[in-house]
Amino acid sequence: MEYIYAALLLHKLGHAVNEENLNKVIHATGSKVDEAKIKTLVASLHGVDIAQELANSQIAVAAPSAGHGHAEPKAEEKVEEKKAEESAAGLASLFG
Repeated sequence: MEYIYAALLLHKLGHAVNEENLNKVIHATGSKVDEAKIKTLVASLHGVDIAQELANSQIAVAAPSAGHGHAEPKAEEKVEEKKAEESAAGLASLFG
């Protein structure tokens, strides 16, 4: 996971996400550098627009939270729904 974080850090700071820079970031943390993981990550990210992927992930993460609660609506929400329905019925009677 630290390799992904390193790639995101490099991207955020505007540096190229390449083997040399990833190696420096991982080494700076005091962790042992696994060259195979770095090569695999760089190869996986080749041609990927990281900014676009991050934007897409934020939308995907935000969407489920809107419908997260499966609980019954609160009494206030039910009252508001009834008022909206009554208003619509009143307007409909004006037009026949």
